[in-house]
Amino acid sequence: MTDQSTQPRPTLEAVAARAGVSRATVSRVVNGGEGVREPLVERVRRAVDELGYVPNQAARSLVTRRHDAVAVVIAEPETRVFADPFFALQLRGISKELTAHDSQLVLLLTEGRDDHARVARYLAGGHVDGALVFSLHLDDPLPSLIHGVPTVYGGRPGWSDGSHGVVYVDCDNRGGAREAVRHLVGLGRTRVAHITGALDQTSAVDRLDGFRDVMVDADPRLIVESDFTPGGGERAMRELLDRRPDVDAVFAANDLMAVGAMRALRERGRRVPEDVAVIGFDDMLPFTEQADPPLTTVRQDIEEMGRLMARLLLRGLDRSGSAVADVPSSVVLPTTLVRRVSA
Repeated sequence: MTDQSTQPRPTLEAVAARAGVSRATVSRVVNGGEGVREPLVERVRRAVDELGYVPNQAARSLVTRRHDAVAVVIAEPETRVFADPFFALQLRGISKELTAHDSQLVLLLTEGRDDHARVARYLAGGHVDGALVFSLHLDDPLPSLIHGVPTVYGGRPGWSDGSHGVVYVDCDNRGGAREAVRHLVGLGRTRVAHITGALDQTSAVDRLDGFRDVMVDADPRLIVESDFTPGGGERAMRELLDRRPDVDAVFAANDLMAVGAMRALRERGRRVPEDVAVIGFDDMLPFTEQADPPLTTVRQDIEEMGRLMARLLLRGLDRSGSAVADVPSSVVLPTTLVRRVSA
């Protein structure tokens, strides 16, 4: 039996000989070039399959000036990225879209400030065709460091309104928060609190603004800043109960904090929803359905947001001509209130 691993890799010349065409014709077909008649294209593809030919990516990049690779940059430490299901859902959407277009995903995380320069050097080195960047903080230097690299952002960047070529994918954070708080008020709750996310991120600021749109004269003691983590939700809920023991509803800026808040409420002997109604934001299944009690929340399509980010970037990178002449524009997806037991 022949060991395939010791056999020389099939070459362009071998494919050309098998297909009965020139080496230049094989190169055009393999690299997506035009001007080759369909019968010849089929002969080349059949020869490629029969020989198991794999294009040399480095040589192909010289011809196409594309690497078929996209960097996904998450401006969060590794411990947070792998503990928060939000990132898994967004990465799944990105991966599906890139795979459908035969592009590779290169994951880059920023643990601290030193990593920003490292990521910037990698992107500037021409290893990837573009970047998808999300979970930015307001003082994050990454956008200025990666200037010139085709980029789509996850979430509205705090320094841009989407003009001047900045492209992002986000959900209606403010509108979703308004709907959640209106629901709590509609239940007859009058002392509605808000646990915010980290306020150096636009999603948290927008959700706080949505809360304030409804609770115009809210007691400042009913607003506590947190960090989008379950432990942060617990700590914030304890602080709220210390400040205002009569709180009867809580809107948390994400599901993880909402579940943490419900744990703190149980510790203090408060029933959900009888004593305190709780609403989250994201609707990360099955996490929200398995919460105790199942969590009422604002749904955003996280996986679809990832898909759209990748799609917009690939559309902007497409150099095939008039088919994609327009510059991609930013997208803001709608949100939906999903009612379960907690409110």
